[in-house]
Amino acid sequence: MELLTPENCLILEVANDAGDPDVSIARARVLPGVTTEWHRVKDIDERYVIVRGTGRVEVGLLPPTMVTEGDVVRIPANTPQRITNVGGDDLVFFAVCTPRFVQSAYVSGR
Repeated sequence: MELLTPENCLILEVANDAGDPDVSIARARVLPGVTTEWHRVKDIDERYVIVRGTGRVEVGLLPPTMVTEGDVVRIPANTPQRITNVGGDDLVFFAVCTPRFVQSAYVSGR
């Protein structure tokens, strides 16, 4: 079931269980005009694989980058991040986390 997160993103866990601690995969969906909240993930590397839509991603101190279908965004552990849907349709991407995402690793803000 897709859930709305506090960071303003709809998430559907695809694969995330203790039996596979090395990786988790979630489908994320950001509605048009929405910017997710700044956040970081402690000790977990992330990759966003953009499936549909157009976005502007901000990672750490790097300049904002435009992303679209087929792009991959690498987000090192502990790095502040957010993404904005700048298109007219939903922005959809897979968030691949290594090791697997656990809620206790999520930190709101920069």
